[in-house]
Amino acid sequence: MPHTYCTNLVHCVFSTKERADLIAEDVQEQLYAYLFGIAKNLEFEILALGGTANHVHILLGLSPKQSLSSVLRDLKANSSRWMRQSNPKFAWQEGFGAFSVSPSQAPVVKHYIRSQAEHHKKRNFEEEFLLLLKKSGVDYDPRYVFG
Repeated sequence: MPHTYCTNLVHCVFSTKERADLIAEDVQEQLYAYLFGIAKNLEFEILALGGTANHVHILLGLSPKQSLSSVLRDLKANSSRWMRQSNPKFAWQEGFGAFSVSPSQAPVVKHYIRSQAEHHKKRNFEEEFLLLLKKSGVDYDPRYVFG
């Protein structure tokens, strides 16, 4: 086959360090715009973006040439550098969650990501993240998930 054909959709989740509420509501849209800019510069696609004061959800579309770890490293490094200009204490957690998404489920995931504020009226980040791990079939030890 002379060409590469790929659909690589990934739902990524990462929080601020120690899940501190460091993303003020009035800064969220600016942060999201900055993340979209990083994606454009690095040539990958953000299909949906949402979150709360202590975490972000992103639906990424990656090319087969890109590694998930590299993309997230660059997103987090560049955005934390930008956030520290207005909040010197800002930092992201070290790790992340990443869950593959079938194209048929992309609309559902996009809605879920864009509805984070409403969703978190019922469930905190820790509960949500553990549920994502369980639903995705990820093996984990609850003692080590949140450091």
